[in-house]
Amino acid sequence: MAEMESQDVAEPLSPEEAMKSGARPVDRHGLLKHSREFLDFFWDIAKPQQETRLEATEKLLEYLRTRPEGSEMKYALKRLITGLGVGRETARPCYSLALAQLLQSFEDIPLCSILQQIQEKHDLQKVKKAMMRPALFANLFGVLALFQSGRLVKDSEALMKSVKLLQALAQHCNHLQEQPQKALVDILSEVPEAMLQEVLPKVLTPDLNSVLGSPELLELFLLAHQKVPAKLEKLMGSVNLFSDENIPSLVTVLKMTAASVKKERKLPAVALDLLRLALQEDKFPRFWKEVVEQGLLKKQFWPASYLCYRLLGAALPLLSKEQLQLVMRGDLIRHYGEHMITAKFPNQFKFAPEMNEYVGTFLEGCRDDPERQLAVVVAFTSVTNQGLPVVPTFWRVVRFLSAPALRGYVAWLRDMFLQPDLDSLVDFSTSNQKKTQDASLHGTERAVFRLRKWIILRLVSIVDSLHMEKEEALIEEVARFCFFHSFFETKKPMSQIPETEQRFSFPMDSRAREVVSSAFFSLLQTLSTQFRQALEQTQDRQPWTYRLVQFADMLLNHSRSVAPLTPFTTQQRQAWDRMLQTLKELEARSSEAKATAFQHLLLLVGIHLFKSPAESCDLLGDIQTCIKKSLVEKTRRTRSKATNPQEPPWVEVLVEILLALLAQPSHLIRQVARSVFSHICSHLTPRALQLILDVLNPEQSQDEDDNVVVTDDSEKQPENEEDKSEDSEDKNSESEEESDEEERDGDVDPGFREQLMAVLQAGKALGGVDDEEEELGDEAMMALDQNLASLFAEQKLRIQARRDEKNKLQKEKAIRRDFQIRVLDLIEVLVTKQPENPLVLELLEPLLNIIRCSMRTSSTKQEQDLLHKTARIFTHHLCRSRHYCRDVSNCVETLYTQVERLVKQASHQADSSISFYYFNASLYLLRVLKGNTAERSTRKTQKKEKTGTDTSSKPKGPKVAQTPTCLDLSLVTPIYSSALSSFLTKRNSPLTAPMFLSLFSRYPAQACLLLQKALPIRELRLCFEDPEWEHLIGQILAKVTENLHALGEAQTKSEHLKERSSLELLNTLFRIINHEKLAVDLTGVRDVLQSQQANLQQRVKQGEHSTGSTRLYDLYWQAMKILGVQRPKSEKKKDAMEVPSAMQSPVSMKRKKKGFLPETKKRKKRKSEGTMQEEGAKPAATGGDQPPSTGKRRRKRRRAKVAGQAQVNGMPVANSPATKSPAPEPPTTSPSPPAESPKLHKKNRKLSQVNGAAPGSPTEPAGEKQHQKELPPKEISGKSPQSALPRKRARLCLASRSPSLLQSGAKKKKAQLRKGRKP
Repeated sequence: MAEMESQDVAEPLSPEEAMKSGARPVDRHGLLKHSREFLDFFWDIAKPQQETRLEATEKLLEYLRTRPEGSEMKYALKRLITGLGVGRETARPCYSLALAQLLQSFEDIPLCSILQQIQEKHDLQKVKKAMMRPALFANLFGVLALFQSGRLVKDSEALMKSVKLLQALAQHCNHLQEQPQKALVDILSEVPEAMLQEVLPKVLTPDLNSVLGSPELLELFLLAHQKVPAKLEKLMGSVNLFSDENIPSLVTVLKMTAASVKKERKLPAVALDLLRLALQEDKFPRFWKEVVEQGLLKKQFWPASYLCYRLLGAALPLLSKEQLQLVMRGDLIRHYGEHMITAKFPNQFKFAPEMNEYVGTFLEGCRDDPERQLAVVVAFTSVTNQGLPVVPTFWRVVRFLSAPALRGYVAWLRDMFLQPDLDSLVDFSTSNQKKTQDASLHGTERAVFRLRKWIILRLVSIVDSLHMEKEEALIEEVARFCFFHSFFETKKPMSQIPETEQRFSFPMDSRAREVVSSAFFSLLQTLSTQFRQALEQTQDRQPWTYRLVQFADMLLNHSRSVAPLTPFTTQQRQAWDRMLQTLKELEARSSEAKATAFQHLLLLVGIHLFKSPAESCDLLGDIQTCIKKSLVEKTRRTRSKATNPQEPPWVEVLVEILLALLAQPSHLIRQVARSVFSHICSHLTPRALQLILDVLNPEQSQDEDDNVVVTDDSEKQPENEEDKSEDSEDKNSESEEESDEEERDGDVDPGFREQLMAVLQAGKALGGVDDEEEELGDEAMMALDQNLASLFAEQKLRIQARRDEKNKLQKEKAIRRDFQIRVLDLIEVLVTKQPENPLVLELLEPLLNIIRCSMRTSSTKQEQDLLHKTARIFTHHLCRSRHYCRDVSNCVETLYTQVERLVKQASHQADSSISFYYFNASLYLLRVLKGNTAERSTRKTQKKEKTGTDTSSKPKGPKVAQTPTCLDLSLVTPIYSSALSSFLTKRNSPLTAPMFLSLFSRYPAQACLLLQKALPIRELRLCFEDPEWEHLIGQILAKVTENLHALGEAQTKSEHLKERSSLELLNTLFRIINHEKLAVDLTGVRDVLQSQQANLQQRVKQGEHSTGSTRLYDLYWQAMKILGVQRPKSEKKKDAMEVPSAMQSPVSMKRKKKGFLPETKKRKKRKSEGTMQEEGAKPAATGGDQPPSTGKRRRKRRRAKVAGQAQVNGMPVANSPATKSPAPEPPTTSPSPPAESPKLHKKNRKLSQVNGAAPGSPTEPAGEKQHQKELPPKEISGKSPQSALPRKRARLCLASRSPSLLQSGAKKKKAQLRKGRKP
């Protein structure tokens, strides 16, 4: 931005910097008064972002409005004027726009002073040569800023000075080109007429040659002729621009204008002004013929041609009907048509989209003039290339036609189809077409065929673009026209049938009939799909297909006037009549969706009776039989009365019919087959499904016939080979030559080699050493040549036969793949409409086989389409569906076997992408097993048991958790464990991490079980460094903590299983943490477990726990024990007593109390009394006065002390004779913290060290700490035969309960023993 600032304007310096630099502390320009925010506005104005520039300009104006008289205004003007001449070209327009906005907001600033400052700052006379270009642009953008402010046209003095400055700038065309002249024209086009009269003599010279030599001066001349014609005539006299001597100059200036707007691709204003002047002076024909068509088009300059095209599009709203006829039948429209034919390469500019915008704008603007609309549309349609219109059949501009114009256009198309008038067309041929000497390419029959083909497709496309019910009559007219001329011909005219009164000037051949028939079925598809909501049901509530069938029946009944192209046999006519009768029966059941689908199928096959009578006749009979059986089966609602056990079910027959229909490449048949199958898929049988799967089986041999004949309409070429361009023929010939060379370079047939050797030996062309001097005669050489020629000719025929056979096999394979893609529609319908059908489970492996085989051979487009569609159905519609099969009670074992098989196949695939689909299939089966309950298989036995039991004995609690699912993790876990082991051990395993992540996200219990088995593995631990291992354990602990937030809220068995697995994994983590002494924070886990204690206790009190939930409760307290929280004794006894007490009745309780002695009669044990006395005396005794005791007494005292403290704290007491009491008191709560035993305190101290806390808790009383300090230290006592065995048993018992902590403690004791034994 250094260039933006001048030498006078500099950034302000701070006082310290000024003193350091030796500058004077006086601020010459007062810059220090301005804030930093104000100065930043000018930096933001020059930024390339438009939003930033506009925002900075608005903020600058707001800032200046608050200080209009301050120094900021002067600085802002100076800074903006300086910015007009910066070196960066992108910043100049930004400062110009900001200056214009400033002058517009503050009208008291005189424009002349601003213009003077601009000229002084960027003086062209004083500026250096290197800075001439920025100075020129500064003056130009300064004038533009004055003009954009809107005040220049009101200030005559400033206007005159600006005009003079622009005229001076126009001399520097090497830098500014024609920009000053354009700016001058733009300014003068806005000034009032009086001011223009004053300025005109100074800007426009009276010389006409100079005016015609510059596009800007010509535009200024046209502007003056439009605004001030009197002043112009007074200045230049009477001028005729369209005279013979001026037309070449006009052509030249227009060519210059076209070159100047080449990049902008827009119509220059001077060309449109010339067109308006020609229309005003009534010289349009001369202008169009001599200037446009004979002048610009003859220049062979594409920018000039594009200017003519744009002039044509812009002239459409300005021309009358007669002038349109002149324009649309001249050389320009032919040139435009040739451009549309030849401009087909991707990198070549195409003018057709721009012309469509011009035509669409014209049609939309003159809806009230249908005659002009029709004239323009017919004119563009009449531009043909050897009979074929250049506009496409799907030309979108017809949507802007009014209703009368649309009806007129359809009538013109119909008449042109019946009686083609080739003389009325603007026909042309390209240069390549003119070079060909083939007479068949220039014949009338070919042109008529091409025209009729385009017209019939255009009619179908018009119906496709209609969206209003008001045009129903037009739609019916087009449909009847297409149907009649597809399958019927007229014998004699009949007033009741208007189609019979239409005569052909050129007879219809078979090719044209086939084209019309194909277009009719395309129209039928449009009527059956797009107009289903609005137009399919007509006024009498009948579909369009039904109305066409009625029209066909009327034509068949008038056999004297109309005859079908293929006459019906007696059997076919009977099938037609039976079809009509069945349609009437189905019409009575029109409220049923099933009947509607059958009706569509019947109507479609009935219309196909005219196209292929023999095949459709058989299909009609089978369809009617299936319809009757399906409807009768529904009315009976029972299957006990089967008609014939050997006869196949109607569903299987109908599936075969649908497969036969899908063999035809018709989109309409495809949609009807989907619709019908969606209504019958609920009745599908395994045999019917197998029929579909046999078609999709990729491993099936190609020689096996599945009774489905796949037809291919591509064999029937609707167009002749001569329609192809010469370039394509040259390419084909080159490709054939290359293939011939490849065949020659390939392996030579050994049979041909033997034949060749035999011919050469017979002709003695292969001689030995003795025959070197002998030479063959002329006759022998001729005979040898003939034999070799015939041999090579036969070999060439054999090569061509092999090539044709190869192409035929490839074509049959492509047809078969297309057929399989269409049959996949039925699979998609079944999976979408009937996801809970058990037959869906049989689709997994067939779909996987298709995916596997297609991935191996996905070279062609058909293979890729088949693969993509199969993968989409398998992934989105099957595996990710919200609904799935809910009744798998009869095939649970089969599903487990299938899961194992799928996982093994996923592990044995060569490609991980294929393995992904197999793994997802196994997850889908797990989901099915998990969602099915085991009670469905035993529902009948449960009903029998319920009838023999009393209703009063039923539990009243919720039974949701009591319902077991079919998913048995003991059977599933080994399968995925082996797969995970394979993934972790094999280098090239096809299994990937996302597969197992998906498994764990769907089944967290499975993840917990696998982690329990994986974490203790030594090899896994060796793969991690200590920080990485600690981080991994912390992450797993955090995830388990998230699962434990919902502890005790489970309602289903799977949720119970998730809770139990989470607690088991938590205990495993605790063992690893304590064993390896990892610094992991456990306070969060402890808080979560303590917060969920109330939920578990509540469920235990309500009796809603089974054996699994009891195990959950035990795991909970096992984890709490490791965290230092003991399970209360009252809860243990309560849990042990509640189960038997709940099962006993009041009668049994009374019987038990009969034989009990009262408390007063019971004998009191002396041992217990002595023990109680000892316990009461022990706290008073001190360690100093006691005699030395053995280790056994010391242990007894410790146990008694621990038992007393545990009773006070509500903790469970060890089951020893010394601590048992006959009647334990309930635990009492106190606000003070409970006392801890030395052993428990030591355990809590270790746990607090692991958690990062201090060894001593701040909440413990000081007396308790002192008491703990006074305890005797733990010593190693000598072994005795009396104490060794109990101690060992106790150690084993404790080790079995808490292996992680106590096993580590046992290791420490062993280490201490080893140290004590060492001398």
